[in-house]
Amino acid sequence: MNGDPFLLSSGLTPSGLAPLVLLVDDEPDILVALQDLLEDEFRVLSTVSPHDALAVLAREPDVAVIVSDQRMPGMTGDAFLAQARRTSPAEALMLTGYADLTAVVSALNDGRISGYVHKPWEPAALLAMIRQAAARAELSAALRAERMLLHGLMDSAGDGLSFKDTGGRYVRLNAVAAARLGRPVAACVGRTERALGAGVAGEDELARNEADDRVALAGGASHSLHPVERDGRQLWMERLRAPLRDAAGTVRALATFERDVTGHRRLEDRLRQADRMQALGTMAGGVAHDFNNLLTAILGSLELAARAVGPDDERVQRLLETASAAAERGAALTQRLLSFSRQRETALLAVDVNELVQAMDDLLTRSIDRPGIRIEQALAPVLPPVLADPAQLELALLNLCINARDAMGDVGTITLGTRSVAAGIVEPDAQVGAGVVPEQGYVVVSVADTGCGMSQAVASRIFEPFFTTKAIGHGTGLGLSMVYGFMQQSGGAVRLRTAPGDGARFELCLPVAS
Repeated sequence: MNGDPFLLSSGLTPSGLAPLVLLVDDEPDILVALQDLLEDEFRVLSTVSPHDALAVLAREPDVAVIVSDQRMPGMTGDAFLAQARRTSPAEALMLTGYADLTAVVSALNDGRISGYVHKPWEPAALLAMIRQAAARAELSAALRAERMLLHGLMDSAGDGLSFKDTGGRYVRLNAVAAARLGRPVAACVGRTERALGAGVAGEDELARNEADDRVALAGGASHSLHPVERDGRQLWMERLRAPLRDAAGTVRALATFERDVTGHRRLEDRLRQADRMQALGTMAGGVAHDFNNLLTAILGSLELAARAVGPDDERVQRLLETASAAAERGAALTQRLLSFSRQRETALLAVDVNELVQAMDDLLTRSIDRPGIRIEQALAPVLPPVLADPAQLELALLNLCINARDAMGDVGTITLGTRSVAAGIVEPDAQVGAGVVPEQGYVVVSVADTGCGMSQAVASRIFEPFFTTKAIGHGTGLGLSMVYGFMQQSGGAVRLRTAPGDGARFELCLPVAS
C-alpha cells in the first residue's frame, strides 16, 4: 500500500449512500484492519499521510467521520485534526497507543474530537463509536442544510419574512422586514415590534398587528390588508401570519410574510377608473349622437324660420338668432362629448411638439388675458415627433391653460414643458392616471400651475364628464373629459400630479411617431 488515498468500499444502504469514513494512520496494517471492520457498513477512504488526508477532505465534502492516529511522522494527529476542522465539519475520533493526555486535550480543544480509542481497540466498541459519530454527522449535515435553505430563503426573498416567539419577540427576520422597522437585522432580534416600531408605525398600526398576531398564535392563520403611513406616504401592506407547531402540536412561534402591494392597489384603482370612464364614454357618446341629431333638426328649422320671417320683424329675428346661438353652443358641447367618447374622427400626424407649443404663445396670452399671470416654457432642446392630431392637441393645451388660470386667480405662473422618455423607463406613479403609457417611448407635454391644487377625492373624478370644481355658470365640466378622450384616441395617457396648496401638473404622454 502506498501513501495515496483510495476508495476501498462503496457499499450502499437501502436509504442511499453509506456514510463516508476517512482513516488516517501511518501503519498500513492498522488501515487494513480498520477497513475490514468498517467496509460492510461504510464507504471507506484511507491514507497513511496526514497531508494527503487534508487534500482528500478538500475534494471530498461528504466525509462524515475522520478516524486518525495520534503519532504520525510529519504531523501529529491532534495537529492534523485542528487543520481538518477548518475545512471539514466531519466528526473526529482519535486512535492512540499511548497515554498522551496532553495530545488528547489538544485534540478535544482544537480538533473538537468526539472521542478517542486506545490501541488495541475493542472492535464492537469502536464500531459503535463510529456509528454514533456518523449519526451525529448526518444530523449536523441536515441542520446545516436547513439553516442554509432558511438563510437563502430569507436573504433572497423580496418580501418581508420574520419569526416571532409566543411573547412577540423577533427570533429571526430578513433585511426587508428589518428595513420596514427602521432597524438593522441584529438590532431587531429579541425585541418586540412595539419596542422597535414606535418611531415608525403609529399606535393604531401597532395595536392592529398585535391583535392579528394573537389570532394567529391562538391557532389560526391570519391574513390582513391595511394601509400604513410611511414618510408621509400611504402604503398598502399585505400580511400573512402562520403559527408554527412542535411535534406535540403546541404553537411555539409565529411566521409572518409581509408584502408591499401599493403598486397592485394603484393598478386596481386605475383599472376601476378605466372601466368607469369607458362606461361614461359609452353613455356620453350615445347621448351626444342622439342630441346632435336633434340639434341638427333644430338649427335647420330655425334657419328656415328666419327666411320666412320678414326683415321688418326685428323682435322675431332677435329671438331666432338667440335660439340659433344656443343651439350652436349645444352642438359644440356634443362635439366635446363625442371627443370624450372617442367617436370623433381624428387625423393622426407626426407633430413637432416644441414647434406647436411655441406657435401657441400668442393664442395663450390672449386667452389667459390676466396681467398677473405669467406663461413660461421649459422645452427640451431635442424631441422626437409624436403621433397626434395637432388641432386637438392645441385645443387640449388651451383647455389645460385656461383651467390653470382659473385655479390661480389673478396672480401665478403657468409652465408648459416638454421632455422625452425612452422605452423601458418607468416613471413614478401619479395621483391620477388615465389611458395607457406607450411602451415604445413617449413625449411628455406638461402644463403646471401654481394654484390651489386638488385633494385626492377631487383629483380622482377630474376626468369625468360634467364634473367641475368651478362655480355654476363658469364651467361645463367637459374640458378635461375632452383631453381624456383625445389622449385615448392618440394611444397615450394623461396624468395628474397635485396636492392641496401645491398646484397641479397635467402631463400628456404622447407616443413617438415611427
